[in-house]
Amino acid sequence: MNSSLVASLLSEAYACRTHDLKRSIKISSKALEISKVLDDQSMIGKSLNQLSLFYMISGSYKKSIRLANDAIKCFELLEDERGIADARYNIAGVYYKTDNYHLGLINLINCLITYQKFNDYHNQARVHKSLGTIYEYFGDQKNAMNSYESAIKAGEKIKDLNLLSNAYNPLSGIYLKQNRIDKALKIIEKSIRYKNKTGDIRGLAFAIYGRAKVYIHMGQFELAEADLSRSVDIHLDAGEKLGLGMAYQKLGSLYLEMGLNEQAKDSLQKALAISEQYNIVFIKFKSNYLLYKIARAEKDTLRSLEYLELYLNQKEAVINTQTLQVIENYELILKMQSLEKEAQLQKEKAEMTEKKEIAEQSARMKQDFLSTMSHEIRTPLNAVTTIATLLSDQYQGEDKVLLDSLKAASGNLLLVINDILDFTKLDNGKVVLEHRPCDLSLLLQRIIKTYENLAIEKGIRLILNFDTFLTGFYELDETKLSQILGNLITNAIKYTARGEVVVEVKKLAEAGVAATIRFKVTDTGTGIPEDYFHEMFESFSQPKSITTRKQGGTGLGLAIVKKLVEIYGSHVEFQSKIDQGSAFYFDIDLVSTEPVILPPSVLRNQLKDKTVLLVEDNLVNAMVARRLLANWGMQIDHVLNGLLAIDKARQKTFDFVLMDIHMPEMNGLDATSHIRNTENYNTNTPIFALTADITAENQHEYASYFNGFLRKPIEIDKLYEILTKDQALK
Repeated sequence: MNSSLVASLLSEAYACRTHDLKRSIKISSKALEISKVLDDQSMIGKSLNQLSLFYMISGSYKKSIRLANDAIKCFELLEDERGIADARYNIAGVYYKTDNYHLGLINLINCLITYQKFNDYHNQARVHKSLGTIYEYFGDQKNAMNSYESAIKAGEKIKDLNLLSNAYNPLSGIYLKQNRIDKALKIIEKSIRYKNKTGDIRGLAFAIYGRAKVYIHMGQFELAEADLSRSVDIHLDAGEKLGLGMAYQKLGSLYLEMGLNEQAKDSLQKALAISEQYNIVFIKFKSNYLLYKIARAEKDTLRSLEYLELYLNQKEAVINTQTLQVIENYELILKMQSLEKEAQLQKEKAEMTEKKEIAEQSARMKQDFLSTMSHEIRTPLNAVTTIATLLSDQYQGEDKVLLDSLKAASGNLLLVINDILDFTKLDNGKVVLEHRPCDLSLLLQRIIKTYENLAIEKGIRLILNFDTFLTGFYELDETKLSQILGNLITNAIKYTARGEVVVEVKKLAEAGVAATIRFKVTDTGTGIPEDYFHEMFESFSQPKSITTRKQGGTGLGLAIVKKLVEIYGSHVEFQSKIDQGSAFYFDIDLVSTEPVILPPSVLRNQLKDKTVLLVEDNLVNAMVARRLLANWGMQIDHVLNGLLAIDKARQKTFDFVLMDIHMPEMNGLDATSHIRNTENYNTNTPIFALTADITAENQHEYASYFNGFLRKPIEIDKLYEILTKDQALK
C-alpha cells in the first residue's frame, strides 16, 4: 500500500460522485482507512475533505462539518493552505445551505483568496457560484450575477463543462427575474447539453430543474411538470437531499399555479419533511408560505394562520437575522472586487519578485558554472600548452614538428572551450576589442597551420590566398580575429567531404593608414538548405538534415562569429547552394602600424633579476610558470595560497605579483584586496591575475586592485609584453 493507491481511490471517488454518491463515499472511506495505516497526514486530510464534500451533498451536514474540521487539523500541521481552503469550502456549503448565510459568506471569501493565490481556477469557479447563491438569497442580483459570470470565466480557463453548466443554471434564474426569457432558456439549454455530454447525472437534475422554472414562466406547465418529476427521480436515486427538496417545493408551486391543490400540498409536505430533517431553511419557509396560500384559498383560517406564523417566524429568525449580520459586514461584500484585485496585484507582485529571484539565481549559477568550468578545464590545459611552448624552443627537426602538433592540438581544444565560455561573455555584452600590433600575414599563416591537419585528415586542401598589398603590421585583436576565422574554417572543413577550403584576404579600399579588408572563407561542401538560413547564426544551431556524429561541434561557431564581427562594427554575409558549397565573408577596417618585434624567448633579458611572487596552488602549473619566468632571468618566490601571499608581502618587496584566483585557505581576490588595503611592502606592487577563470575580471569590486588579468593557458608573448611594459613605466 502507498500514497499513489490512495490518490487513485480518491480520483475514482470524485469521478463517480455525479452518478453514484454512495459509491463515492464507500471508496473515500477506504482511502481514509489506508491513509491512516500509512500515517500519511496529507492523504488523511484529502480523504477527510472528500468525505466531507460527499456527506454535504447527501445532506449529512453535521458529519460533513466534523470531517472538514478534522481535515483542517491535518492541513494546519502540514501548513497546507489549499487543503485548509478545501475544508472551509465544505463548511461554507453546509452553512449557506442551512441557516447561517453569514458564516458561509465569510468562509467562501477566505477560500477564494487562497484559490486565487494558487491559480486554482477549478475551485475559484465553485466558490464564485456559491457566493452568487448567497447574494441571491438576499436579493442582491448585481453581485450574484457578477459572481456567476466570474465562475464562468474561471471554468472557461480550464475548459470544464461541468463548472460552466453549474454557473449557467443560476444565471438562467436571474435572467428569468429580469424577464429575459429567451436568454434564460438559451443558457439553461446549453447547461443541459453540457451535463449530458459529461455524464453528470446529479448535475443534470439541477439543470432540468432550472429549465422547469423557465417553462413555468412561459406557461408551459406540462413541460415544467415533466422536468421537475424527472429531477425528483434523479435526486432520489442519487441521494441528493438539497436538490430533492428544491424539486418538491417547485412542484408544489407549479401545482398551486395549475389549481391542483392536493398535488401541491403533497409535494410541499414532502419538501417540508426534507427541509425539517436537514435544516434547509429557505425550502422550509418557502413551502410554509405556499401552504399558507393554499389554506387561505380553501378558507381554512386556522391552518392558514399556523402556516403564516411558521413562515414569518422562520423568515424573521433566519433571513432577517442573517440579513442584519450581513449588513453589519456588508462592507466585506462591497469590497469583494477590491479584494480580488488586491489579491491579483499581490500575486503579480509575487510572480515578478519570484521571476527576479530566479533570474538572479540563474545568473549566479551560470557565473559559478562558468567560473568552475573555465578554471577546471583551462588549468590543466595551461600546463600542456606552456610546456609544449617551452620545449619547442629547445628542439629542432622532427621533435619540433611533434611539439608544434601538440601545441596545435591543445590550441584546438582551447578553441572549443573558448567557444562555450566566450559565447556567454558575448551574450552578456562583456567582450571588448583589445588592439595590439600584429603581423597579419604571419597570423593568417599560423591560423592555416592550426587547421591544416584537420583538412588533410579529411582528404581536402586548405588554401590561403593573401593579398600581397597587406604585408605588414595592423592594429587588431589577434585572439578575436583568430576565433572568427577559426570558426569559419572549422565549419567549412566540417561540411566538406571533397575539394577544398579557401581562405581569401584582400584589400578593398585604403585611406591613409586605414584599410578596408575582406576576409572570405569558401568551401566545396554540402551547402546549406534555404530553410535553415534564418536560424543559421543562432546559438547551439546546426542543420539537422546534414549534421552527422562525425561533424560534431558545439553549434556555437556561427553565433560567435556573428557577435565578434559585430564588435568589429561589421556583419557577416554568406552565399550557399546545396551540393556546391558555401562562402562566408566580412569586411573590417584595420589601421596599419609600425612593426613590433619581440626577441626569441631564450634571448629575452629585460626582466633579468626582477623579483616575482608567484601565488599558485596547482603544483604542475607552478612548475611550468617557474620554468618560464626563470628563462627570463627572474627571481621567483612561490606560495600555495592567498594567506601565504599576504605573509610574504609583509616580508619583502617584489617587482611583480602573479596571483591565481581559485585557491584554498584564501582566494586571490581577497588576498589582493588585503595586500592593497593594509600596510606591507607591496601595497603598490603591480599585481596581475593569472587565472583560468574567465569570469574573474567581472568581479567589479576587486577589479581595481589588479593591474591586469591574464588568462591560462598562458600567452607567453603577452605576459612578457605586459611585464616589460609595466617595468618600463617605472
